[in-house]
Amino acid sequence: MNPKEKHIVLVGNPNSGKTTLFNALTGLNQKISNLPGTTIEKKTGHFQIGDQHVRITDLPGTYSIHPKGEDEMISIDYLLNFQKHEIDVILFVADASNLSRNLLLYTQVADLGFPMVLALNMIDSAEKKGISIDVENLSAALGVIVCPINAREGRGLDKLKNTLVKVNAAHQVTFFESNDISSYEALNRHHTHYHNYLRKHLDNLRKNDQADVIANSRNISEETISRYKKIDKIIEIVQYKNTEKGKNITQRIDKILLHPVYGFLVFYATLFVIFQFIFKVAEYPMNWIEAIFSTLSGQIKALLPEGMLSSLMADGIVPGIGGVIVFLPQIMLLFALLAILEDSGYMTRVSFITDRLMRKFGLNGKSVVPLIGGMACAIPSIMATRNIENKKDRLITILVTPLMSCSARLPVYTLLVSLLVTDKGDSWLDPRGLILLGMYLLGFIAALLFAFIFKLILKQKHKSYFVLELPDYRKPRLRNILLTVKDKAGDFVFNAGKIILIVSIVLWFLASFGPSGKFDAIDRKYQSYRDAGMEEKKQSEKLEASYAGMLGKAIEPAIKPLGYDWKIGIALITSLAAREVFVGTIATIYSVGDADDEKSLSTVLSEQKRPDGSPLYSYATIISLLLFYAFAMQCFSTLAVTYRETRSMKWPLVQMGYMTGFAYLVSLVVYQLMA
Repeated sequence: MNPKEKHIVLVGNPNSGKTTLFNALTGLNQKISNLPGTTIEKKTGHFQIGDQHVRITDLPGTYSIHPKGEDEMISIDYLLNFQKHEIDVILFVADASNLSRNLLLYTQVADLGFPMVLALNMIDSAEKKGISIDVENLSAALGVIVCPINAREGRGLDKLKNTLVKVNAAHQVTFFESNDISSYEALNRHHTHYHNYLRKHLDNLRKNDQADVIANSRNISEETISRYKKIDKIIEIVQYKNTEKGKNITQRIDKILLHPVYGFLVFYATLFVIFQFIFKVAEYPMNWIEAIFSTLSGQIKALLPEGMLSSLMADGIVPGIGGVIVFLPQIMLLFALLAILEDSGYMTRVSFITDRLMRKFGLNGKSVVPLIGGMACAIPSIMATRNIENKKDRLITILVTPLMSCSARLPVYTLLVSLLVTDKGDSWLDPRGLILLGMYLLGFIAALLFAFIFKLILKQKHKSYFVLELPDYRKPRLRNILLTVKDKAGDFVFNAGKIILIVSIVLWFLASFGPSGKFDAIDRKYQSYRDAGMEEKKQSEKLEASYAGMLGKAIEPAIKPLGYDWKIGIALITSLAAREVFVGTIATIYSVGDADDEKSLSTVLSEQKRPDGSPLYSYATIISLLLFYAFAMQCFSTLAVTYRETRSMKWPLVQMGYMTGFAYLVSLVVYQLMA
């Protein structure tokens, strides 16, 4: 019979390498990020040593047992409910290069009375800074087993696993006032008293009991000072620092990247390079994918007999899916470049240099992480606001994050920009990349604008503070980048693909069928015509008379002032499910309505005319559409996560209202001025 499963809980400061260690121990393909506060929710994994089965829970990182943000509350609440979660051992992960700061949380957790093991991580970083630690003396001073490791390279993990399996209740530790506790009974009383005190304080924090918070602030300050006095004495005897060696490459690079002028210039240059890459490098695979789907659609029509199935496949499913898959190379490239910036430690520097700017608009430096993350997807970015301690700052960040241009907008931007710029020229400088960079900067400016408006509207009760740890620069890990790209690309293809597939089928039906009387009349009208030109007109009239056409015509009066016709109106409605559906919808509509399947979608759109013969996709219309998709809220999933994070229907409705209203107003003004 196998021994009982052992439950080990990972605890530590943000950016101490906790998630890296979790991945190394469990072998799970979790995303590793070099951003503080990345582990938003607890993760669970398993490993086996002999007959012993071990379950590991990775809690969100926290700096203190007195929580400031919601993510820290999750960790502390989990620890205080140790009986419910059946915690056997605490594996505390400490950054060896910042030992003093890490030990504050260690001493607090130790006084809860758990059996503990201290994993001294990032030994390599400490050595590069000229820091050496006497592990034996540290273990003796703390009364805990200390295992030096390098989780990133996997060094010391076998010894750590064996140690974790052997640790039991006899390894229960304490720290504060330990010299005054002489008996096991007194030790238990000490742990129980501290536990009850923390539980009461946490409950009052959740109730937003400001009287308790103010009353306890002095106690917390005194406790922290007392702990640091003892920690400093331990550091004096276990740590040696060579200050000359400590002047490492991170400090030299930071002189530039954290500079108030050069830092911003480097950031803008980085964004410039990213968007040039997105067009230049991804152009070739995009052309191949477009050709493959165009050929596939033609072959289906050639192989299958003419009828409903052939039309559904060739005019509905294939153009709808192909119209979005073609943008997969750009999305993969964007996520790969963002993963490199995160894994290297650069994104944290961006948060630091932008803090002063953010505060003028009602945000702080920690808001930059969700905002930049919004360039990928607003949903996890809104969840990442949990590490923003100030409630007003967090709410404002949630409300404005969807204004950042996410990857779902990228296919829309790419299609419209390709219509706007027909001559790329031979220069290495791609004008499409510049326009795309402008769209992302425009989203950021809009986010700041509305953040400032919300700052004036929403009331502020407490002053916000910005505390951020700057990690050392590290070489990005290829495995982590590939996993990030794989996960994000898979999420785009399968999750968005399911929506697009359903929408494509529904659209094909709505665009292929209509009131029988109208379709019969059109068939009789063109019965005597056999040339291709008349066939194209016939299909165009049928599309206009279809159920989809009726839907588009119904909303056309509202969108006509923006420069849109009823076909664009259909795409606006379907893209409420997800922004990228716009491209699939347009591809399906024009595939059903036009006879030539060999033309690219951008070519087909450029040939569309208004009733007066002028181009439908004029500069004014294209820019109007770009602005509408830059600002409009067209993602129900984002609204759902806003509701979950704010626990109120008020804020999703505010988000939907102000974003869509602003998008309509800006698009209206721009089109009317340019048309």
